[in-house]
Amino acid sequence: MESLQKIISNPWVYAALVVVLTPFAGALLTSIDRKLTARMQGRIGPSWFQPLYDVAKLFSKNPMALHRPQLIYATLHLVFMVVAVVLLALGCDLLMVLFVQAFSMICLVLGGMSVRSPYSWIGSQRKIMQMLGVEPVFLVMILALYLRNGSFLGSGLFSKAEPLLLSMPLMFLAFLCAIAIEMEKSPFDLSSSHHAHQEIVKGVTLEYSGPFLGLIEIAHFYEFAFFFGLMMAFWHTNIIIGLIVAFAGLVFMTVLDNSFARLTPNWMLRFMWTVPLSMALANLIWLWVK
Repeated sequence: MESLQKIISNPWVYAALVVVLTPFAGALLTSIDRKLTARMQGRIGPSWFQPLYDVAKLFSKNPMALHRPQLIYATLHLVFMVVAVVLLALGCDLLMVLFVQAFSMICLVLGGMSVRSPYSWIGSQRKIMQMLGVEPVFLVMILALYLRNGSFLGSGLFSKAEPLLLSMPLMFLAFLCAIAIEMEKSPFDLSSSHHAHQEIVKGVTLEYSGPFLGLIEIAHFYEFAFFFGLMMAFWHTNIIIGLIVAFAGLVFMTVLDNSFARLTPNWMLRFMWTVPLSMALANLIWLWVK
């Protein structure tokens, strides 16, 4: 056990473990999400290994691309997402983590705009509007964490014995709305949809196929695990309760996904700048005067 702790205490080894294990955790969470959706719709659902099967099948296809920059943007989308996960796991500056995660989304937008497909362009434009909706919430959350912990470092999340959820309940609810947008859950699945049930079909990822779509799917695994880990951090004092809180958030988003019709982009932006952002600012002010 001591030798294992020494190995993990090495930041390079720890970062390598995070890079290797995180996509499998994201694939498992994707399977849980699909199983919950299937049960809500009266279906059995796919295999627990279906996300991995899907990625393996994509990498078995011949690589095809309409435009060479697509390949660069798909790769950068994955690279920036991996870097964001590693920075968070190492307890680095949360503002830097936010910026790197945003760069990952920007690469996806640029990839969608690098082709002439109108559906891909519409999806990319909607992705920009989604970013305008979620980034202010993320920024306010990081400012609230600074007021609470006196540090922008991710390692500062664990500096106090009191769980984050007790002092930031409104922030957690606002964060759930932001995650629903990032994970393309209804009513916020505007730029793309994992269920392909909207008028622009797959939107921003429409013109990707084969291994390049596989890279985006792997980035989605990292992204899913990234946000799940942040939900767990709201109850950092007990890993079991943290898992329960994060799974409760996952179930909430799945119920939301299967219960509401999709909003229009303008309604989505109006909603995010009123209800969730107001809750986040109210929690920030409460921490300021506390």
